[in-house]
Amino acid sequence: MAKIPVIKNINALFSKIKKLKVFVVGDAMIDQYWTGHIDRISPEAPVPVFSITNKQIRPGGAANVAINCRTMGAQVHLLTVMGKDDAAKKLIANLEQEGIQTEGCMVSKSRTTTLKTRIIAKNQQVIRLDEEDSGELSISDEHQFIDMCLRAIQIEKPDLLIFEDYNKGVLKKNVIEKIITHCQHVGVVTAVDPKKENFLSYRGVDMFKPNLKEVNEALKLSITLPTMNTMKSVHRLLTSHLQHKITLITLSEFGIFGENSTQSVLLPAHLRNIADVSGAGDTVIAVASIVYTVTKDIQQTAYISNLAGGMVCELPGVAPIYAKKLMAELRQLNETS
Repeated sequence: MAKIPVIKNINALFSKIKKLKVFVVGDAMIDQYWTGHIDRISPEAPVPVFSITNKQIRPGGAANVAINCRTMGAQVHLLTVMGKDDAAKKLIANLEQEGIQTEGCMVSKSRTTTLKTRIIAKNQQVIRLDEEDSGELSISDEHQFIDMCLRAIQIEKPDLLIFEDYNKGVLKKNVIEKIITHCQHVGVVTAVDPKKENFLSYRGVDMFKPNLKEVNEALKLSITLPTMNTMKSVHRLLTSHLQHKITLITLSEFGIFGENSTQSVLLPAHLRNIADVSGAGDTVIAVASIVYTVTKDIQQTAYISNLAGGMVCELPGVAPIYAKKLMAELRQLNETS
């Protein structure tokens, strides 16, 4: 394992982040939480009766990545396709309240906005209800979405574009290819948190950030105890498929691995009191891509994003990372290093 780095000039780093313009492109959704209690069986059927005491909604998927970028201090635009429904209205309102630009949220009459409702009793999830259309975009929606994205990139000139792929149909292969090619042409850094269906479709992306489970499944590997040599071999294998610049792989309890053309790093996980791992991957891709865009340093990128991912795991549900809390944690770790 690499030596834990000291992050110098923390204030200067986060000041640069505030100047970044970030596009997040992909599958946005709403995570809805209904909390309550179960204390009797229904007289109508042998099923429990759930009494709702509270309802809460939070942006999920690409929307949660956008939230994390915003709470890190960046200027953020979300580009996605959603349905013409109440869930979309709630999502837009929530994002705008967070200061995220939503002009790139395209409405399709033929799609349903993904809504995941979690029923929670005694701090445990009892059941999850999913409302969604996970089929690929229609040809008409696809062309409209590509045109909108390319035009927005040309006009807004973002510093960074993050693909957030949840296999819900927005990121078709043609959409991915056209956006990456245009970003290369105009000099925009690209990053992706891939999922199974399009795992090897992000050819030419700058940063490729899967987790170890996704790597094992996509490349038909069986890595259970990651080492530096093993992970460097994975980087070479991924590069042969994708020709990307940076590999960043989250390793769960084993930490994080990162490599580019000049650096490689394997860092241990930070010991935390884990409450909920939901949304941690969203935080890691947001923080990693932002830090790398500013620093071009893979060690700092891996270290800071690994720390941020661990911090949000201490909170229940899907929660973003906040710049002030992350800065304070970095300063404290600097003092003990």
